[in-house]
Amino acid sequence: MPDPGDSAQPPKGRPSALRVLVVLLAAGRSSRMGKTGTSKLLAEFDGIALVRHSAQVALGSTADDVIVVTGHRRLEIEAALDGLGVERVENSLYESGMGTSIAAGVSRCLARGADAVLVMLADMPRLTSGDLNQLIAAFRSTEGDVVVRAFGNGKPGNPVILPKSLFEAITQLEGDVGARRVIEASGLPVVQVEIGRAAILDVDTPEAVRAAGGALKT
Repeated sequence: MPDPGDSAQPPKGRPSALRVLVVLLAAGRSSRMGKTGTSKLLAEFDGIALVRHSAQVALGSTADDVIVVTGHRRLEIEAALDGLGVERVENSLYESGMGTSIAAGVSRCLARGADAVLVMLADMPRLTSGDLNQLIAAFRSTEGDVVVRAFGNGKPGNPVILPKSLFEAITQLEGDVGARRVIEASGLPVVQVEIGRAAILDVDTPEAVRAAGGALKT
């Protein structure tokens, strides 16, 4: 069984019509932002709420569609997304942790006939549409049964693309866990795509938001 850290190069070959949907995770409680109640996803970068910026990055990519999973402060998050061509999925179990949000998003993608899901965290302000395109291109150059993971300066990061063969297991996720155990148990090859520091820079604390150039909003 290959380790998720092992590198597998995608084979050269035909362009693929594999349908890749983005699941943008925007349901969390921002628990590390302190007792002020500030939401990191509503922090503004260049005058734009981070969650809206992240959705715009996803929409600007070659993905077939973008699904945003909401939960905590749902109405405010959805207001920040107003006018964007994204589908919204509410995770009523968001307090249980990230696993339930991934499951909710992937369940919707399964119903939409996706071949793969690019799981994207909404608190990564330096990701670009070009970064996502590199990951999607790597996946579409394969037969569609691999995991693709972003690396930053040689370290595993996010986003990650999960193929359809893992959807059933992913939809069973519970609690504050990601898809790592599902990936490890699958034995699938993992394609590593180096995109630089953007893959490992998130903003979980007020200090991180400010250091990344963001302005906190209450």
